[in-house]
Amino acid sequence: MAETQENAASAPVRWLDPAEKDAWTGLVSLVYLLPPSLEGPLHKECGITLFEYLVLSHVSEAPGRRLRMSELAFLANGSLSRLSNVVKRFEQRGWMERSPDPEDGRYTIAALTDAGFDLVRAAAPVHVRAVREAALDRLDADDHAALARIAEKLRVRPVDLA
Repeated sequence: MAETQENAASAPVRWLDPAEKDAWTGLVSLVYLLPPSLEGPLHKECGITLFEYLVLSHVSEAPGRRLRMSELAFLANGSLSRLSNVVKRFEQRGWMERSPDPEDGRYTIAALTDAGFDLVRAAAPVHVRAVREAALDRLDADDHAALARIAEKLRVRPVDLA
């Protein structure tokens, strides 16, 4: 591994050409500037963060509104420790419950309560309006397809969400 790092460090740098720099700047802008546009309305109207909404939403769409914590962490793009902290707060608010996986006790299942499902139903329209306003309604069908293709090529779009 150290040898590979040495080779990479001594290789000539391939600087970005103007088109690559524009593409990279656009990508970085999406990554850093779009999430606050999506989180603001959720926080203001529902009192939750974007990550919290994604956690609730993914569980709400799972069969029986139950999902393994490890799978949920992957889908919500968060670490297991971050997810555990969020789910602990959700348990305290009566939105989720955790239990050992009956099929394999090494795993923990996160389950959405009726109160948690009510929150998702209230937050979903807020989220969809923000997604449309911040991004999708400004793009056409070709742009939507291009974004999906790019995410797939960069391997940042989980297959489960396709």
